[in-house]
Amino acid sequence: MSEQEVLKCSSARNRGGVQRVEGKLRASVEKGDYYEAHQMYRTLFFRYMSQGKHAEARELMYSGALLFFSYNQQNSAADLSMLVLESLEKSDTKVVDEILEHLAKLFSQMDPNSPERVAFVSRALKWSSGGSGKLGHPKLHQLLAVTLWKEQNYSESRYHFLHSSDGEGCAKMLVEYSASRGYRSEVDMFVAQAVLQFLCLKNKTSASVVFTTYTQKHPSIEQGPPFVQPLLNFIWFLLLAVDGGKLTVFTVLCEQYQPSLKRDPMYNEYLDRIGQLFFGVPPKQSSSYGGLLGNLLNSLMGAGEEEDGEEATEDSSPIELD
Repeated sequence: MSEQEVLKCSSARNRGGVQRVEGKLRASVEKGDYYEAHQMYRTLFFRYMSQGKHAEARELMYSGALLFFSYNQQNSAADLSMLVLESLEKSDTKVVDEILEHLAKLFSQMDPNSPERVAFVSRALKWSSGGSGKLGHPKLHQLLAVTLWKEQNYSESRYHFLHSSDGEGCAKMLVEYSASRGYRSEVDMFVAQAVLQFLCLKNKTSASVVFTTYTQKHPSIEQGPPFVQPLLNFIWFLLLAVDGGKLTVFTVLCEQYQPSLKRDPMYNEYLDRIGQLFFGVPPKQSSSYGGLLGNLLNSLMGAGEEEDGEEATEDSSPIELD
């Protein structure tokens, strides 16, 4: 028997063992012996981890968490979800879509108001970044954004969409957000903010996709370009200018549309950053922003830890992090 066949047989035996254990634990949960089952899961987790069986430990905790969620045992389920993360943090498991989908599934089952959910998402994003220092894997951000969108938690959904590569999904969410929570006079501001923030994150593709999709799908926006709303025309020209990279075009554009840009004091701050990133504009002498503005820009540029977004006023306000 070849070495590969031996490994396959060993893996099959391990999986068979896990399945037998899962059957016994499932029976305990179905009988209502939640505490005993929870303690058994924890005991098995640490046993598997001490034996270097990280994948088996993770699979057992994942299935156990989903089982407890199905019986509305939130605390036990959240605890096992944290152990799923611990198994990932203590192993050299590669970041793959299947694991990201599992993490998003656990997130979606958690009580939206629980502190465990906040801790879970923070650790999950940190692990998914692979030690790169970024704010998490774009795919995980996208999956989290979709879950939060379904919960109608538009503010936090928008934050995660910004750190994903899903401009189309972000636009569709913003259309719903604008239609259900915003004023008709602000339909242009919802997408303008998103485009400017995507550009601040150097994500030119998503900035373009979110603008095109939003303006095509929003029921209150007449087909363009050109558009009835000057701010939308500005964003359209800005995206063209970013492609061209000519500073004079960018400068004239910002000057001509100042009346529209004054509708939100953050627009010009975002444009200062966009000027530096795409048009070679040197940073201002006073660009070491402090206070709230500094925190906002730092959160967009990827400095600081992942936290939940909180909407302070209408959507004309920038993303705010707790």
